[in-house]
Amino acid sequence: MPRAPTRPPEDLPDVEPPSKSELKRQMTELQALGEAVCALPESRLAALPIEERLRDAIRELGRTRSFEGKRRQIQYIGKLMRFEDAAPLREAVDAFKLGSAKDTLAMHQAEAWREKLIASDDALTPWLAEYPRTDVQQLRSLVRAARKESAAENARHGRAYRDLFQLVKGHMTARPEDLHDAGDDLADRDGGHDA
Repeated sequence: MPRAPTRPPEDLPDVEPPSKSELKRQMTELQALGEAVCALPESRLAALPIEERLRDAIRELGRTRSFEGKRRQIQYIGKLMRFEDAAPLREAVDAFKLGSAKDTLAMHQAEAWREKLIASDDALTPWLAEYPRTDVQQLRSLVRAARKESAAENARHGRAYRDLFQLVKGHMTARPEDLHDAGDDLADRDGGHDA
C-alpha cells in the first residue's frame, strides 16, 4: 500500500533556524558561563551536574599556564557547554556571586565601624547600642592600641588594628545563638547573686 505524501500542517508556524549572529551570541554567552563556572571553588564544582569531559576540561584549564593555551581551553569549554543544561550552572554561579557580594559588604561594614571607633570615642555608644554583648574593656583596649599604632611615625596598621577588625567583624557576623544570653551575662556580672 503506497504512502500518501505528508504535508506540514498549515496552522504550525514556520520555524527559521537561528541566524549566524544569534548562534555567535549564544556561543559567547555559553563561553562566558563556562568561564564563570571555572572560577567556582572546587567544592561547588564537585556538586554541579556536569559531564565528566567538561570536568576534565576545567581541570585542564587550571593546569594551563600560557595565555594562548588558556584562551583555546576556554573556547573548548564553551563548546562543551552546548551539551549541558545551562540553568543549574547559572544558578550555581549566581548563588556564589551573591554570597561573595554579601561577604564583601559585611567586610566593608566592619571596616567602617573600625574606622569610626578609632576616630572618635563617640562611636562607642552607638556600637554598644547595636552590639551590647561586646566586651567593653577589650574593645577599648584594642581601640587605644590601634590609635597608638597609627600615631607612630611611619605608621603602619599593626596587630591591634587587625585584632579590632576581627572583634568588630565577629560581633557583626555572629548569630544570636553563638553569643551568650543577655541574662547569663548579667548573672556573671553580678556574681550569680539574685537581686
